[in-house]
Amino acid sequence: MDRQAARIIHEVKKAVIGKDMVIRKLLAAILARGHVLLEDRPGVGKTTLAVAFSRALSLDYKRLQFTPEIMPADVVGFSVYSRQRESLSYQPGAVFCNLFLADEINRASSKTQSALLEAMEEGQVTVDGQVHPLPKPFTVIATQNPAGSAGTQLLPESQVDRFLIRLSMGYPEFGDEVEILKSRQGQNPLDLVKPAATAEDIAAMQVQAERVYVADELYQYMAMLTGATRKNPMIRTGASPRATLALAAMSRAAAWMEGRDYVIPADVQSVFFDVLEHRIMPGFQAKLNNVETRELLGQVLKSVPAPRLI
Repeated sequence: MDRQAARIIHEVKKAVIGKDMVIRKLLAAILARGHVLLEDRPGVGKTTLAVAFSRALSLDYKRLQFTPEIMPADVVGFSVYSRQRESLSYQPGAVFCNLFLADEINRASSKTQSALLEAMEEGQVTVDGQVHPLPKPFTVIATQNPAGSAGTQLLPESQVDRFLIRLSMGYPEFGDEVEILKSRQGQNPLDLVKPAATAEDIAAMQVQAERVYVADELYQYMAMLTGATRKNPMIRTGASPRATLALAAMSRAAAWMEGRDYVIPADVQSVFFDVLEHRIMPGFQAKLNNVETRELLGQVLKSVPAPRLI
């Protein structure tokens, strides 16, 4: 593994116990300039994970608890009239930071949720016709409670598609939960997390990840995988071209973190479910037969042969 990536992961693990794979994939998403959707029940450590990353990466961090009362202006900012200047003065919203945690995003109204779309896609917000660039690097980590939880509503498909990957932390293993209890005795584990990189380091790492070589055979493999989701009769809505781009970006970041400057099929396969699972919609036949989305993707992955690279 790349040394700097290993140092970052080591620091985050001081506060987040037993979730090594989630930590690795979240770091890969940041290096791929993407945003992360964490879907899980409350209390499993989603906020701790985001705060630990902000400290390990020396990033300006802000958190906004999404509720039905939160307005778009709370997210992107607003303009107020200044009598002294006799003009409108812009007041930045919570999104102006390097790492933005949108907590329980599916409790807010659709209008407030959509306020994040421009920021996530273009790294800027437009208020009263004026464009305001966001700091770089910029990553959104949004948490949502499982579908059906009290006070929640489904995110629009257009917004879900903006998230590079979706992760789930899940409950800790028995031994890990014991370690969590011990780590909280007389201290906050987050206080142990030390900076392992700067914003400039992250920007440089992002450039290096983008330059990782992808052979034509692997580009074809990725396109065949997402294309297969569109042809599967049990999948109502297949993966979009944005999903294929996300698969390539995550594969490059995964390869770079492993210390390679080229992608292999295992890199694609390691991130396939995280990139695709929230982007496809099972059809009626799948629901009738209780076939889960992950099982459908497993069928797709098996049906498309991986290239043999020399």
